[in-house]
Amino acid sequence: MKVQVADAKAIGEWVRRVRKAQQLDQTTAGAFANCGITFVSQFENGKPTVHLEKALQMLDALGIQVYLDIPDEISSHDD
Repeated sequence: MKVQVADAKAIGEWVRRVRKAQQLDQTTAGAFANCGITFVSQFENGKPTVHLEKALQMLDALGIQVYLDIPDEISSHDD
C-alpha cells in the first residue's frame, strides 16, 4: 500500500500503526532498528528534528520502503 505523507507527524502515525500491527512494543521495534525507546517515541510522535539516518533504519526494520518521486523533467544523468 502506498500512502502520501506531508509531514513528520503523518510519518510517525504510520510508523506507530505498522509497529502495532506487527505486535511490537517500542522497545522491541527500537532494538530491531538499533534505536532507543526515546527515539522511537519521538519519531512516532512526529518530532520534526529526529535524525534522518535513524528514521530510515526504523522504517527499514518495520519493512516500510521509502521512495523519492522525482519529476520526469529531471534527467537521471544530471548531477
